Amino acid sequence: MPAARRLRQRGDAWRRGRDASFAAGSAGVAWAAAGGLPGGPFTAHMMQHLIVGMAAPLLLVLGRPFTLALRVLTPGTPRRALLVLVRSRPVGWLLFPPLAALLDAGGLWVLYRTPLFAAVGHEPWLHALVHAHVLAVGLLFAFAVCQLEPAGRRWSIGVRGASLLAAGAAHAVLAKTLYATPPPGTAFATVDLHAGAQLMYYGGDLIEAALATVVAASWYRVTGRAEARRRRRTTDRRPRAVGAAGL
Repeated sequence: MPAARRLRQRGDAWRRGRDASFAAGSAGVAWAAAGGLPGGPFTAHMMQHLIVGMAAPLLLVLGRPFTLALRVLTPGTPRRALLVLVRSRPVGWLLFPPLAALLDAGGLWVLYRTPLFAAVGHEPWLHALVHAHVLAVGLLFAFAVCQLEPAGRRWSIGVRGASLLAAGAAHAVLAKTLYATPPPGTAFATVDLHAGAQLMYYGGDLIEAALATVVAASWYRVTGRAEARRRRRTTDRRPRAVGAAGL
């Protein structure tokens, strides 16, 4: 990325893996938006949903875009404006993990269990709007659960883990209902419907496991550093042994 290149040119470290992750997420969104995905209509749509709403947001978040922007921007109005934005109360509420989980999973239930999905197939502008929404709430959820950026309040591992589990359960139950009954107003072939529902179920589990790994790794880093600081303080407080030569 140009911003990362600028950072390295001035001698600052920035992991190339973050560049690769952000590039892969961006490529995934572009590929899914271009269409032509394999499988029947419902299976192809579900692959598009998994890429745009789950896999790409995780990859983009792992790229740490806000951290990169804050490090590249020189002190001044743009950097102050970005700091004010990411530390604002509305952003803090949106990054509350249970709320982000509700917006993410709740939006999918509205899409697939109401006539909205049938309407999306007939209106290109509505199709684009729905996919923009799926990407936005997917990003919001990944930001809220992973908490890799200096934005919003730092929520505990319990709050983030419970939100991830709840969203995963809602996603799995929705996939099971789609396996049994298509979205209202649609008539997909049974094989296509079952393949799409299974893709949603197992693909969602895989991406949620990746999210859980990121959450666990970030928690381990924080607790490991805290434990290291505690041990250093304990060591510093211990009285030094008096050598035999001093007796």
